[in-house]
Amino acid sequence: MKVPLLLALLFGAVSTLHLRELTLLEEEEEGYSGSEDAPEEERAVDSASALDKEDEDFQCPKEEDTVKLENSPGCKNCHRFLVVRTARSFSQAQFICRRCYRGNLVSIHNFYFSRQIQCSVSGLNQGQIWIGGWGPWKRFHWVDGSSWNFGYWAAGQPQARGGRCMALCTRGGHWCRTRCCRRLPFICSY
Repeated sequence: MKVPLLLALLFGAVSTLHLRELTLLEEEEEGYSGSEDAPEEERAVDSASALDKEDEDFQCPKEEDTVKLENSPGCKNCHRFLVVRTARSFSQAQFICRRCYRGNLVSIHNFYFSRQIQCSVSGLNQGQIWIGGWGPWKRFHWVDGSSWNFGYWAAGQPQARGGRCMALCTRGGHWCRTRCCRRLPFICSY
């Protein structure tokens, strides 16, 4: 009984460290100064530590702002997937996946699943949607800690510049790196 509890606590701590590292890397890349006179949209206003604090005004997305994706028939232990249409930054999206659905932004490990996700989100009136990949150029990670064993990059991607967070293009299904502070809809896996 103690081992599963310790593993759950360890996983939560590691995930929090990864999100904090992501925020710091994003700030370095974007040249955030943290000064009060920096434009609001250029400052990292949604750091993981700020999101960890109890927010009395926080509300999970309303059901009408989400779309549940269909699982394989008869699969009882499969992950479930939920598209949240409300645009959020990468760290806000991950926070919502964790807090509201006890999951993470989706990780994609093969072409079939990437295509399935793309078909499910192609009707969104949005060019891109957050997936759970992030990292500096050519050193990518999934926020859920699973191995990075597949990539489906758009032409010219991944670029050395262009952000540290991964988005899936809703039209062709390819991936691109984009700035983590950008606000996009997202997919949770839970």
